[in-house]
Amino acid sequence: MTKRIILASGSPMRANLLRQMGIDPKIVPSGFDERSISLSRPSTYVKRLATMKARSVAKSYKDGIIIGADSVVSVGNKIIGKPADSSDAISTLRFLSGKVHKVTTGVCIIDAATGASQSCSATTYVKLRSLSKSMISWYVGTGEPMGKAGSYGIQGKGAILVEWIRGDYYNITGLPLAVLFKMLERMGESVLK
Repeated sequence: MTKRIILASGSPMRANLLRQMGIDPKIVPSGFDERSISLSRPSTYVKRLATMKARSVAKSYKDGIIIGADSVVSVGNKIIGKPADSSDAISTLRFLSGKVHKVTTGVCIIDAATGASQSCSATTYVKLRSLSKSMISWYVGTGEPMGKAGSYGIQGKGAILVEWIRGDYYNITGLPLAVLFKMLERMGESVLK
C-alpha cells in the first residue's frame, strides 16, 4: 500500500482483518449517528451508513484512504439489529433458529487527497441450525451476543450455531476482504506492492 489506510470504525474485528492482510490501519471511529439514516433495503442502508462514516472521517484528512463499513443481518427486508438486552437476544435467536438469513456489509472507500470514492455491498447467506431453548440460554449466558447484529458472532462461540454459509465468511465478520481489495486496486492501491 502506498497511502495510509484509515479505518472509520472502532471495530476490533475489522482492524484485525486488515492487519491479517498486512495493513496496519489508523483507527478513527466516525462517531456518525446511525439513527440519522432511515431504514431501507439492507444493501442500500449499509452502503449509505458506510459512506456517511467514511465521509465524516475524510473531512479531517488531506491524504490517505478512508475505509467505512457497516453490517446488518436481515430476513427479507427486515433488518435485525444488535440486541438491547439478554431477552432481546433470546427472541432474536429463536426467530433465526433453523432459518436462512442474510448478512450484508456496505463498504465505502474515499481517497482523501482527490475525493474519489467507491461504495458497494456484499451479502452472505447464513443458516442457523435449529436451536433448542437450552442452547439459546447457554449462548446468551456467554454474553457473546451483546453488541452483535443478529445476536451471534460466527468468529466466536456462535460458530456452533451455524449450519452453513454461502458466500464470503469475512463478510459475516464485518469486512468482505475480496471486495475491499478489488476496490482498492481500482483506486490504484494494492496489497501486493
